[in-house]
Amino acid sequence: MKINVTGGTLSQKEIDIYVAQLKEANPDKYIKSVDFTVDGEYVDVNYEFDYVPFERIRRITGYLVGTVDRFNNGKRAEVEDRVTHSLSTACELEEIA
Repeated sequence: MKINVTGGTLSQKEIDIYVAQLKEANPDKYIKSVDFTVDGEYVDVNYEFDYVPFERIRRITGYLVGTVDRFNNGKRAEVEDRVTHSLSTACELEEIA
């Protein structure tokens, strides 16, 4: 995490308290940088979150997986033989009934 202080000075203890409050308020995010602007007794805090990559998880043949690289040949064959259903097919079937 990058920390920048401008316009004055802050003790390491003060910085640690501000950062702890940010982490507590945003427990599911990673803080990339924090900029402190000191103006007398006032401190402005600006922060930026870091990008967190998203991994796609799908339900394939009864398992929740991100990739099929650990599947054996039988499970890979099941994945290849899957039938994809489209919304238009479901609507056509509804019209017939």
